[in-house]
Amino acid sequence: MATTGMQLLGLIMSIVGWVCGAVVCAIPLWRVTAFIGNNIVTAQIIWEGLWMNCIVQSTGQIQCKVYDSMLALPSDMQAARGLTVLSILMCGMALALGVLGVKCTKCIGVNSVKARLARISGALFAIAGFLYLVPVCWTAHSIIRDFYDPHVAAPHKRELGPALYIGWGASALLLIGGSLLYAGSSPPGLTGSPTFSSGESSPRRAPASQVKGYV
Repeated sequence: MATTGMQLLGLIMSIVGWVCGAVVCAIPLWRVTAFIGNNIVTAQIIWEGLWMNCIVQSTGQIQCKVYDSMLALPSDMQAARGLTVLSILMCGMALALGVLGVKCTKCIGVNSVKARLARISGALFAIAGFLYLVPVCWTAHSIIRDFYDPHVAAPHKRELGPALYIGWGASALLLIGGSLLYAGSSPPGLTGSPTFSSGESSPRRAPASQVKGYV
């Protein structure tokens, strides 16, 4: 049977993960300048995101510029754009189904239909969390690989930005929230177990005993 508390907890966690994922997709803090060497005083800091890059001057001034061409971007950044946008759109669809399917709402009166909608919503949230996890881990792997590559010049090396850590948290919230929503939305009548009564079985065996007595 559907558990209202587990459904609401899973839905709330999924919504928080969705909001965090949308924020991470927008902010240009996926890659930041790496401070390498003895000289830690830099005139500017570079932030790089999926849609724009920013330069932070030592005076505190920030200048941001949107990427001119999508086709000129690396393949991993193009894939990250597509997967994050797909994940956010999937979360929006899952949220609409989740609101209709949770037990505490009265949009749909049939409990079996509500439970199925809630389970579909939980599955979509979990899939969206996995889709969001892929570009975050891919970007982190690319940054770490280039950082330890001796052929990459020091000015071109980057550190893991704050957006990646928030992205990992958003993916975890979507995966856990979707799983809770799915587990707490079992359709009614599927978990029942058959029962056996000794009082009903004895009358069925009575005719056989009577036949043996007459024989």
